[in-house]
Amino acid sequence: MEIVWEVLFLLQANFIVCISAQQNSPKIHEGWWAYKEVVQGSFVPVPSFWGLVNSAWNLCSVGKRQSPVNIETSHMIFDPFLTPLRINTGGRKVSGTMYNTGRHVSLRLDKEHLVNISGGPMTYSHRLEEIRLHFGSEDSQGSEHLLNGQAFSGEVQLIHYNHELYTNVTEAAKSPNGLVVVSIFIKVSDSSNPFLNRMLNRDTITRITYKNDAYLLQGLNIEALYPETSSFITYDGSMTIPPCYETASWIIMNKPVYITRMQMHSLRLLSQNQPSQIFLSMSDNFRPVQPLNNRCIRTNINFSLQGKDCPNNRAQKLQYRVNEWLLK
Repeated sequence: MEIVWEVLFLLQANFIVCISAQQNSPKIHEGWWAYKEVVQGSFVPVPSFWGLVNSAWNLCSVGKRQSPVNIETSHMIFDPFLTPLRINTGGRKVSGTMYNTGRHVSLRLDKEHLVNISGGPMTYSHRLEEIRLHFGSEDSQGSEHLLNGQAFSGEVQLIHYNHELYTNVTEAAKSPNGLVVVSIFIKVSDSSNPFLNRMLNRDTITRITYKNDAYLLQGLNIEALYPETSSFITYDGSMTIPPCYETASWIIMNKPVYITRMQMHSLRLLSQNQPSQIFLSMSDNFRPVQPLNNRCIRTNINFSLQGKDCPNNRAQKLQYRVNEWLLK
């Protein structure tokens, strides 16, 4: 019996040492997390554990302005001072490298042709750093944000950093007014958004089947990714991956973009592992929604009745008249 207890003690001690090493290693700090549990293999923290396994990630658990959130359209506040978004590409197309990170399809732009965005809730100009795709294993889930409790098949997130105050996205992510994320819901349709078609056509998407695969794309028109609407919703939140810094302003566009069923199927065939490891689909790479905690969700969509103060005045029962997201 004493031998059994000694073995158990050693196993527990090794687990604690392993956890401590995970917390202190810079590489692990960046990569030691997951969206879903793996049945076989070592423990990797899923969203409910992100803020518990590493003190540097504690905002993931205790933060009061976390993202994503469920957007209740009846509780939104009309803000007449929200101006339309302005996208500045300098009239040029851009290039970027598309990666399979094991968690997302990520498009990181090169530094030759810069894309800046301003307007909306922004006081400063922000520079586009990365585009990420979130998507589900079935069409009824995949987006990080919800609309009246409903998920969408996916979500495109354009991550920008405040280049007027900070030198790079790493510095900005830790700093006030650091990030702006433009979010666009994805729906499955018979046609495809021209920008996403460049990323998701068969010849391209099969180049990043496995983790760490990369493929260069050239001649991209960022403006083609945006749906044809100037309407949006905005709120103050966080990044949706560890360390969950609460430095992001979110802008959620009022219309979705579309991809084909075959393109969605191709996304679900991407592996979160390398070729030598067991296949695990990258799908369902979304963080669950977080409490709103009395934050204001503002919009530039003009209602006949306007909200006055934050937190939102629920008694007014604002009607969301331009609910194009829910169109079949």
